[in-house]
Amino acid sequence: MDFLRKTPPIDITTGANGPADRRTATLVMACLGVFVAYLPITTVAASLPAIQRALSASTAQLSWVQDAFVLPMAALILTAGVVGDVHGRKKVFQAGLAFSAIGAGVALCAPSVQVLWIGQAVAGLGAAALLPTTLALISHAIPDHRERGKFIGVWATSLLAALALGSLTAGVILEHTTWRWIYLLPVPLSLIVMAFAARLLSDSRAPHGRRLDWAGQATAATAITAAVYGVIEGGASSFADAKVLVALGAAAAGGAAFVLVERRSTSPMLDLTLFRSPAFTATTLVAMISFLGLIGFFFVLSLYFGMVQQLDTLHAGSRLVMVTLAAIVAGAPVGRLMHRISARVLITGGLLVVATALLSLTTLDAGTSFGSVAWRLALLGLGMGTVMTPMTATAVASVAHHQAGMAAATNNAFRQVGGALGPAVLGALLTTRALHTLPGHLRDAGLPETSRQQIVSATDAGGLGAVAGLNLGADTGRALDALGEAFLDGLHLCLIVAAALTLLAAVCSAVLLRRPRNAATTGSRAARRADADPGSGSGSGSTTETVAASAGSSRPDHRLR
Repeated sequence: MDFLRKTPPIDITTGANGPADRRTATLVMACLGVFVAYLPITTVAASLPAIQRALSASTAQLSWVQDAFVLPMAALILTAGVVGDVHGRKKVFQAGLAFSAIGAGVALCAPSVQVLWIGQAVAGLGAAALLPTTLALISHAIPDHRERGKFIGVWATSLLAALALGSLTAGVILEHTTWRWIYLLPVPLSLIVMAFAARLLSDSRAPHGRRLDWAGQATAATAITAAVYGVIEGGASSFADAKVLVALGAAAAGGAAFVLVERRSTSPMLDLTLFRSPAFTATTLVAMISFLGLIGFFFVLSLYFGMVQQLDTLHAGSRLVMVTLAAIVAGAPVGRLMHRISARVLITGGLLVVATALLSLTTLDAGTSFGSVAWRLALLGLGMGTVMTPMTATAVASVAHHQAGMAAATNNAFRQVGGALGPAVLGALLTTRALHTLPGHLRDAGLPETSRQQIVSATDAGGLGAVAGLNLGADTGRALDALGEAFLDGLHLCLIVAAALTLLAAVCSAVLLRRPRNAATTGSRAARRADADPGSGSGSGSTTETVAASAGSSRPDHRLR
């Protein structure tokens, strides 16, 4: 370790002085890496109804299928950035690909939902390693901020392309075979990228006296995992259950311990002074809330398409892809608009568009047509695409330069925390509301008392999907219709809550994203702090200097703080 601390940073490619083909190879490897990292999100989301039927999984168990992947991303992304800084980003990049391949292989062969969770968790660990290192590799390969912005734009498009293609890929696969083959593609893709990366990528590190914050990592992972477990199990059973109360208590204790540990650490995983910046606090809240709504929305909407509209995965995927395609379309001009329109206006306006789209979806029913759904999903995607770029760029620009890497890594981590909580929170709301209204819908459908009791007992024990496995004879059709109506009650509640959270994020953006009173003075103080403490840098090195450039700006943005 002493040797690593004394070793100067290694520059993998020198940008203007380095060969162009090496920079192109770095970009290609980074784009493929982030593609591998994000592909499972919508691939699995679109396949949830098929997984539920094949493995007889409850709604709570389905929530864990998603969260088993997202939780490691949220809990380990900051640590992965530090490991790359200290021990080499190429090593972490290849380790991320290896974990992605292993996790997909385990999920591919999973005989039960519990083994599927393990595969998802291993793949999530790989994604946590890939996200910070792909940006760091680009940052070191292209030092010029103007040119780097173009490269980051391609990287961001690869991320959105993974989300867009995931649902369509799952649909095509499930048209011809079973759900488990959705995990086949990441295995050869990860191995091929690993082989090329071994030859084409040079390593880089930027230790600057940093060391791993094991206490911070342990307390953060405890808080995040316990919170998600408590929400999922509380929704499946009761929030008064002893195990749920213990989990939520552990989450609170873990969060408090994390704050205490980080305040006292000489090399914190997260410097809590970042939150003294209102703009950083606002963008972090926006990142967490927006992904909570987006990933949770994908979760409940995929169940709506499968359980209520009885669509196959291909047709469900063609609807889900509207969100990410619209986000790609909106994201392209947003970077240029940031030169003319403040981030406050873009972020707040985009969130208001998202809230409008979510509220418009509350009129969905079993017979809603593709055209009626498509324009609302496209509107949602346009809003999200408007928010993403200025949100990340503002988070980086709102702190001192030497903290830029930690700022973006923190923004990314909170985004993944929201993604982990999304299926848990909205899944719990969906199940609780649907189970509450189901007896009334069964009674309105005219089912006899014995059938109603059989259905209610089955859903209490195994979730909403348990109804499909019951033999109700002539009552089956009416029972499924009643189940669909109860599901719609839960879906509408989820959409209203998601819209309310989005409006809250819009208020945070409008109130906290303000022009500083004296940006020059603030910047000079930050520079003096950086000179006095050069080792207090980022959790992911120069990773997020690149993200700031993704807005297309050739100069620092000190407008917001």
